[in-house]
Amino acid sequence: MNMAFAFDCGLAVVVTGVAGWIVLTRATFGAVAGFVGFGLLLTLAWVRLAAIDVALTEAAIGSLAGALMLSATARLRPREPTTAVGPGPMSRVVAALLSAVIAAALAAAVLSLPDPAPTLTPAAAEHAAATGLGNPVTNVLMAFRAMDTLLEKVVLLLALVGVWSLAPDRFWGGRPSLLRRVEPGGTLDFLARLLPPVGIVAGIYVLWEGANHPGGAFQGGTILASMWLLVLMAGIAEAPAVGSRRLRLTLIAGPSVFFAVGLGGLFLGDAFLAYPEAVAKPVILVIEFAMTLTVTVTLALFLAGPPTREPFP
Repeated sequence: MNMAFAFDCGLAVVVTGVAGWIVLTRATFGAVAGFVGFGLLLTLAWVRLAAIDVALTEAAIGSLAGALMLSATARLRPREPTTAVGPGPMSRVVAALLSAVIAAALAAAVLSLPDPAPTLTPAAAEHAAATGLGNPVTNVLMAFRAMDTLLEKVVLLLALVGVWSLAPDRFWGGRPSLLRRVEPGGTLDFLARLLPPVGIVAGIYVLWEGANHPGGAFQGGTILASMWLLVLMAGIAEAPAVGSRRLRLTLIAGPSVFFAVGLGGLFLGDAFLAYPEAVAKPVILVIEFAMTLTVTVTLALFLAGPPTREPFP
């Protein structure tokens, strides 16, 4: 047993233990803290599997989901009952049996696969050069799974509309309450002025490198969103009014460009979302840049929450 194998075994045990803690703990904050740690451990696990793109996405989604859950926990804590009510012994036994049956069924399905297992990898690799992209993950997401990638951005927008719908009617079209009174020259003020220039460069770099190396629109957009949130939380800038026309045009930039390219493929090419081979890479990069705008603004507004103030100049 070498050190790498021992580390992987230890990581698997820790991941399983943290997952069990999340399920069993009755403290809301403890469960959320465990979830954040679980996301970080999964990121490390994906790195160990050499799936860097998945690791970057897991880190981005884990941090976003963790921040949202911490915010929800802070709002729900005063309303939590003093006496926790959990499932009875019979419910736990039934849940455990069902979990064991599902795990056994999944194991049987995996073990029953032919050797070698059916895969579309050879077909994807054979046609990878048509897009001119060096990153196989981006190639699959933007060419072989382009419809899924388009719909993911639409789902993000629908989720943001759901967040905005929580606002009272009198605040509709207003601004989220992220403005903070911070001490000039304090830690938050210092970081909000120091990190964004570096973060913006890093986010754009991750976006650009996504064409040939691990990275892409979602990972780069997450970095840019975190920099924007840092500025908003420090009170250096105001959160935009959700009724702003410019903001809404930015939100639909990614899906709109993606859909327009898809229609172009339908009328000028062979099918919807079919890229002309001569300009496939530039077209995909245009889509990626537009999607980065949508991801950046959407993720930041997720954390900003629903409008709580009326719009003002």
